[in-house]
Amino acid sequence: MKKQLILAIALLVSAGSFAQKKEIKALEKAVKNSNYAEAKTLVSQLESMEGSMDSKLKDKYYLATANAFFANGTGSNEDVTKAVESLGKLSGNSVEGSKLKRSIENDLLTKANDAYTSKDFSKAAVGFENLYNVNKEDPSYLYYAAVSALSAQDMDAALKYYVLLDELNYTGVETEYFATNSDGKVEVLNKNVRDNYVRLKTHTNPGERLTESRQGEITKNIVIIYANKGENDKALAAMKKAREANPEDSNLLVTEANLQYKLGNTARYEELISQALINDPKNSELLYNLAVLATDSGDPEKAKSYYIKSLEIDPENANTLTNLAVLILADEQSIIDKMNSLTTSASDNRKYDELKAKRISIYNEAIPYLEQVVELAPDNKIIDTLSNLYSAIGEESKAKALRERKE
Repeated sequence: MKKQLILAIALLVSAGSFAQKKEIKALEKAVKNSNYAEAKTLVSQLESMEGSMDSKLKDKYYLATANAFFANGTGSNEDVTKAVESLGKLSGNSVEGSKLKRSIENDLLTKANDAYTSKDFSKAAVGFENLYNVNKEDPSYLYYAAVSALSAQDMDAALKYYVLLDELNYTGVETEYFATNSDGKVEVLNKNVRDNYVRLKTHTNPGERLTESRQGEITKNIVIIYANKGENDKALAAMKKAREANPEDSNLLVTEANLQYKLGNTARYEELISQALINDPKNSELLYNLAVLATDSGDPEKAKSYYIKSLEIDPENANTLTNLAVLILADEQSIIDKMNSLTTSASDNRKYDELKAKRISIYNEAIPYLEQVVELAPDNKIIDTLSNLYSAIGEESKAKALRERKE
């Protein structure tokens, strides 16, 4: 009786295996004939049998499934994702699997780049994620997925990619090869191309250099996204981890400073920015940030000194020039209020003249900065303000010329 039972079970398994082979052959035939709709239907029928397939049969099933959903490059984003997932289940090194992998990678790269160029960032993010899943030896695909998701304002997806990049300790540092062309410009080239150009003497001064690390940017975006989601503990934990790994990184100092400012810790913000300035004393943006903080904290003299220092480094920063002019003109209202409160007495008339002179002095101090702004980044509000100041100091011809320029 036992022998009969064992035989019956063996026959049942054999029959099931035969059915699976038959269905997979039908799937492979549908793929070969480019009947992808039929092939996907067959895949859904085979899903329940997957667990009972042997490894050899599973590889046939996974390869055919990947081909079915990839559909020779015509599959939707969702279908290609399924194709990539199926391809990832293949065991060992399959020649056909490797060939399909290269086809999918090339196709995805073209489509992801096209989607990004046409500003379809959500589609680009999915494409680059699929690229990474096809070729996990190149985490730069995951980086471009993160950049695309961020551009699409899909913060959850961007955070997922950035966190994974952080876990992979991805830096993005690469070796760039360069040489100077006949016009005297430095060109970044493929190493073999550069070497050929140098041999042909069309280029000179060959060299190589490492690109800047992307770790600071990755940490910054992780922290910003967590902070914007209100997950401050996670933002601080990410910041702490990054700072411990890169204690001298000025960019990370600034990122932490901005986080502390967002959390209301202005004293810590100023401390960190000041520390960053010690590491990078020629950073005009850091001085600008300190000036804004000083203004918000009600210390205009300190703000003014930071703005001036910032302009010494970057004299053509329109934002710094504008803010400095606004800061100088901030005293105008208190002077006007005092002038309006005076009587017509002789002593008040003298005070009035003194206040008027002080007001004109403020205008004269602010005007050069606004003139630079008008030249660098013309804006109707700035033009209106400057023309009014010209009129107030008796430079009516300049005011008229500026109004005509606006028109």
